[in-house]
Amino acid sequence: MKAIILAGGYGTRLRPLTLTKPKPLVEFCNKPMVLYQIEALAQFGVTHVILAVSYLSDMLHREMEVEAKRLNIKMSISREKKPLGTASALALARQYLEVGDDPFFVLLSDVICEFPFDEMIKFHKEKNCEATIAVTKAEEPSKCGVVIYEKDTGIIGRFVEKPFEYVSNDVNAGFYIFSTSVLDRLQLQPTSIEKEMFPAMAVDRQLYAFELKGFCMDVGQPKDYLTGTSQYLDYIRRSNPDRLTRENGTDGNVLVDSTAKIGERCRIGPNVVIGPRVIIQDDVCLKNCTILGDSLIKSHSCIADCIIGWGCNIGQRVRVESTSVLGLDVSVQDELFIKGGVIYPHKTISESIYEPKTLI
Repeated sequence: MKAIILAGGYGTRLRPLTLTKPKPLVEFCNKPMVLYQIEALAQFGVTHVILAVSYLSDMLHREMEVEAKRLNIKMSISREKKPLGTASALALARQYLEVGDDPFFVLLSDVICEFPFDEMIKFHKEKNCEATIAVTKAEEPSKCGVVIYEKDTGIIGRFVEKPFEYVSNDVNAGFYIFSTSVLDRLQLQPTSIEKEMFPAMAVDRQLYAFELKGFCMDVGQPKDYLTGTSQYLDYIRRSNPDRLTRENGTDGNVLVDSTAKIGERCRIGPNVVIGPRVIIQDDVCLKNCTILGDSLIKSHSCIADCIIGWGCNIGQRVRVESTSVLGLDVSVQDELFIKGGVIYPHKTISESIYEPKTLI
């Protein structure tokens, strides 16, 4: 079987992290987010993965070629000169997708879940339809595209984009199965699977909903990235608790890379991820945050509800909170307060930020 991962966007919602690395390579719980998908596909039996890429595509290609060899799968690159839209990205990759008669998976690159591919493909074949959408429950459906479908049959009737009034909390989870007949609907011009193809399929009653169990998150923006981290760490606690750190100073679910170093009298957790070669000095407090690789958090600092980028240097007695996101190589001088700061790469911060603010 084949799968195509749509990874051609600029990742604007996750800036400043995506200014120096394509979003699919941004680590989520110490692994590039797209690698969760590729490993799950390979484990299911998919032998050919196509990456539809555009922005920083060479970096993505190099890293995923190494993973493809490790997983013993074929990796192909479909490169867009500029982002085309989800449907036209499929059209550009048609040469790979039309080989054979088997249905193929389509995934958006920033979705993290348990990926029940075996159950989903069985459902798709039983329904003998053109396409199956994985749907999940959303806490805030007004921010999403709501899927209205028959609960007994799974047939999708219509979509409601970001409804003002409650109609359902079933939303598109961001991955699909397509039969090869879908290729006849494609055009090599900017078009969207979700906004143009799916409504047409629903009219033809060729579109079905597969209900996901367990957690599912689009982690493509900071708030959802942090929420998804807490959900994924809880999943690890239930499925493979030995991966989590249970040391003095930790509280709740904490994931620490083996190369990281943590000082004395620290308070770490819950919902904390510490990346490779990170140094946490003494008396540091970390809560609901991710510290990406090669960063240094100096003594007596407190990081809460934030993402600290690669190679950052956080001074002593610094407090960073309120969904702040620091890009690559940001330095924060001693005794500063940062609230809701979005700080672009290679900046040195010498004054506190008391209100949400972007520093370019």
